[in-house]
Amino acid sequence: MMLWHAKTRLAVTVCSIASALLGGCATSTLIHKGDQVYTQTTKITLVEDTVVAFGRPAQTVASLPSDSLVIAGQKNSYVLTQGGTQFVTLINKLDPANIQITQALSFYSEKNDGHFSGKLPLTYVKLQEDISKKDLEFFIANGAEECSTSSDKRMNAQRFCFNINLAGVVYPVASNLSALKPLSKPYQVSIYTRKEQSYKTKSSLNPFEKLVLLPFAVAIDVVALPFVVAEKIFD
Repeated sequence: MMLWHAKTRLAVTVCSIASALLGGCATSTLIHKGDQVYTQTTKITLVEDTVVAFGRPAQTVASLPSDSLVIAGQKNSYVLTQGGTQFVTLINKLDPANIQITQALSFYSEKNDGHFSGKLPLTYVKLQEDISKKDLEFFIANGAEECSTSSDKRMNAQRFCFNINLAGVVYPVASNLSALKPLSKPYQVSIYTRKEQSYKTKSSLNPFEKLVLLPFAVAIDVVALPFVVAEKIFD
């Protein structure tokens, strides 16, 4: 829902909190020589997918770092070239019973060119009496922030928040997807972009856009990591 309000030769910015949360936002209305020119920025979902497994490329790919992590989806493979190593370190180091990942993975692709970036919010909660100096040093080294809730404090617990910066490229669906053991509980991943359009009169934007894969990208085999820890987290 958009609200337009303009006066002659004025630039007005309109963006309600509700519309911002939904992704659609009328960013500006320009008045020039009596003609109304509107600029609208809209969030467009390019793909919504379900994660099947986490793994590594089975073969060496010259264009990818050797420590790349693959999020194998039902529609595409999302190869993390940044942040994957920290993600693996955290879930292997921390007690999976105390890790919480409550948000789906949502990545942004500015140009819809196969590249994406985003954050993975992960929280870790533990009784204060069980937190050691070594734990605190690990939290600090990995950029954790103290984010205890009032409920945590009432239970004498302490919560730490990690926001892992992720970036990567999209590849076709893994060629050996059927051989990978899927997570027992669906976990969602999506990629979106933003589209800006100027027009003098009302016109609708096409909400249907397709995710563009990297040129010359071919399907890769994925070797699933022994993610007993990850399965506990996502399941």
